[in-house]
Amino acid sequence: MNGDLRVVVVGSGRVGLRVTRLLDARGHDVVMVERNPDRVERVLDAYVATVIEGDATHPSVLEQVDLDRADVVATMTDTMGTNLSVALLAQRLAPDVRTVMRVVDGNIEEYEDYADALVFPERAGATAAINAVLGGDVRTVENLPGELEIIEMTVSEGAPVAGKTLQEVSLPRGSLVVSGAAGHAVAASDTRLEPGHGYLVAVENEVADEVTRLFRG
Repeated sequence: MNGDLRVVVVGSGRVGLRVTRLLDARGHDVVMVERNPDRVERVLDAYVATVIEGDATHPSVLEQVDLDRADVVATMTDTMGTNLSVALLAQRLAPDVRTVMRVVDGNIEEYEDYADALVFPERAGATAAINAVLGGDVRTVENLPGELEIIEMTVSEGAPVAGKTLQEVSLPRGSLVVSGAAGHAVAASDTRLEPGHGYLVAVENEVADEVTRLFRG
């Protein structure tokens, strides 16, 4: 999608309001649906979205946002049943609208068929927390669906892989050096793992510790 979007955000809790603020800051047109009168007032005071007060799981309420003009419906409440109901209802009322659903319980795979995109903000928050707690030369860049992560690792002086090319090292099955930390080019067999340099590495959870030891020594 290009250009400014008309986005319907359902739920003005911590996640929904944050999403709305970011969309508004980037120039998109946001319509929020919120059933809590106190939260409605808060959003109105923030001047970040047009607000419709009501329960978005009711067709009569969701129809008020003029779905035919909407590009995306993002349901961001902290209640899985509400998010699922809104996503299904939006698909029924406006089949061309893109649906984004917040998954609350982490069972992303279970809901893959019920929205165009799924988000699990708690995992992103946990990743940021882990990076802050651990610090140092290992940082999770991206959580992918399933158990795969993209981690930025810096090669330490004296580490087993330091100064060697990828064809000279034996990384465990379930790991792959993707590129340098800047991401300018895909790594190849002659890519040399220079001490002090960072690299993006895709790893499955069960081999993450082993790969970390190879990069850090």
